[in-house]
Amino acid sequence: MTRAFQAVVHKRPKSRNPAPKVRASQRKHGGHRVVSLKQLANHLGLSPATVSVVINRSPVADAISQQTKSLILAAARKFNYRPNFFARSLRTQRSLTIGVLVPEVSDGYATTVLSGIEDDLLSAGYFYFVASHRHRADLIDEYPRLFLDRAVDGIIAVDTPWRHKLRVPVVTVSGHNEAPGVVNVVLDHELAANVALKHLVGLGHRNIAFIKGQAFSSDTEVRWNAILAASSQLGVCVSAKLTVQLEGTEASPRLGYEVTTALIKSRQPFTAVFAFNDISAMGAIRALRESGLRVPEDVSVVGFDDIPSAAYQNPGLTTVRQPLRKMGTIAAETVLRLIRSGSARPTMKQIVVAPELIVRETTRARTPAAEKTSRAEEPGATGAGS
Repeated sequence: MTRAFQAVVHKRPKSRNPAPKVRASQRKHGGHRVVSLKQLANHLGLSPATVSVVINRSPVADAISQQTKSLILAAARKFNYRPNFFARSLRTQRSLTIGVLVPEVSDGYATTVLSGIEDDLLSAGYFYFVASHRHRADLIDEYPRLFLDRAVDGIIAVDTPWRHKLRVPVVTVSGHNEAPGVVNVVLDHELAANVALKHLVGLGHRNIAFIKGQAFSSDTEVRWNAILAASSQLGVCVSAKLTVQLEGTEASPRLGYEVTTALIKSRQPFTAVFAFNDISAMGAIRALRESGLRVPEDVSVVGFDDIPSAAYQNPGLTTVRQPLRKMGTIAAETVLRLIRSGSARPTMKQIVVAPELIVRETTRARTPAAEKTSRAEEPGATGAGS
């Protein structure tokens, strides 16, 4: 420990009073008298600087023993000590607040990314606002300005097209925009498409149906191009007759259910479905079952994302795992690093993360019986590409 820092953690003679003295004139917070930093420090027998770095979760606090930090935090809770937010903001020229922009908040992609963002921001002592734009262009344009009006130190945008040029650091998750000064955290979609299709081809599937994402999703075009490239390499024919696209803004299995129902009614034979995400894959499975097709005996299904509920479907969903929580953590770490460096113009433009194929119970080897079952019952019906 350095000499300079020893002065910070220097202990003072402990006060004889069991609790800090609080003048009756001091303001109240939640019905309790509020103690000052100096009073709390006197009570603990520590310097105000030591108490301050622990309470404010300063990086310098890493050099203080866990026992001392625990004593400080316990005393702060006991005596209802609250840091003076406005004074700290004036001193540091930071609000310790981040704006997070998402399409919507529901079970699935956004909430898993948010959990990673939240973990890192909370450990760093940051508060955050979440705004849901529901894919409305006017809100995508307006919300970043509202964040700035609330003096955020930085912004994280999830699955949101980004064209703004702001004075604060910005990190996007699956933004796929080459916006100046923006760091984008993205998945390796080429590898993701390759591992999923290799899995299906290895099981003998050639007639594969594809569920594309909505036109407004940032990942749709990138992933579809990756699927086309991987299909070409693996000799898989991508038929327009076996390609459907999700429509609607809600994150609901209903969207996958509707397009799969239409696919089944088209009488085009297929033995596997590669869905845009896990939510649509769940809807697809329901549609297949209602039509009398078994999963995976008649039709194999592969999802995308590996949201928490994917493993608990019946059968468990085979899927391409995006490390969504990790992507959220990386986004938070990156925006905080840019804030601390004092630069809104990062040197890196992109951080690429790797996917992982998670094989569960919705895929299996194609059999002649499955091929026959998946064919149209009407005489003369023909299949698409093999």
